[in-house]
Amino acid sequence: MATAALAPANLIKTDRELAERHRYGDVDAFDEVYERFESMVYNLALRMGGDEAEAADCAQETFLRVYRHLGGFRGKSNLKTWVFRIALNCCRSRYRKRATRQKYMDSSGDEVIDRVADEARNPEQRAAAAELSLQVQRALAEVAPVYREAVILRDLQGLTYDEMASVLGVRLGTVRSRIARGREQLRHLMKPERETEP
Repeated sequence: MATAALAPANLIKTDRELAERHRYGDVDAFDEVYERFESMVYNLALRMGGDEAEAADCAQETFLRVYRHLGGFRGKSNLKTWVFRIALNCCRSRYRKRATRQKYMDSSGDEVIDRVADEARNPEQRAAAAELSLQVQRALAEVAPVYREAVILRDLQGLTYDEMASVLGVRLGTVRSRIARGREQLRHLMKPERETEP
């Protein structure tokens, strides 16, 4: 499992200092943590569940937990992986409950398109990219949860293998295996339907 030794010493010191400042009542410490990780946590929640309102709720719940427990952060991992672990656990919990009420992703999940338009692309290219993003999100919803998490953390959130091992609480070999299987499932789900010959 990844340890604090994998993070730069100055980052660990800063992370611990933030936690210590929070523990002693410095309200700016939590604000710094929030600003640093807010978009990453929201994007993770959105990719995991495909619903903007649910992602916002999950992000809010994540940061509530971070606020409550930041003073206890000891720097055994870096703050990024610690926050991601909390966010992932929050997503798992919320979406597990939701899955008992409905299918993991509603077929009307058309709102999962990235909201930031690439101005360098023309409208047709942006529309094609939005359609591809929607197809990927729909396919991701069908990938087995443990593999979906791995693909999202690596390919969409950009975590390193070591960070993923820390977030998921598994060995590096397991991380690699889950990524490979998740990508394979995604590739299979994204294949265009082959036309049957008469």
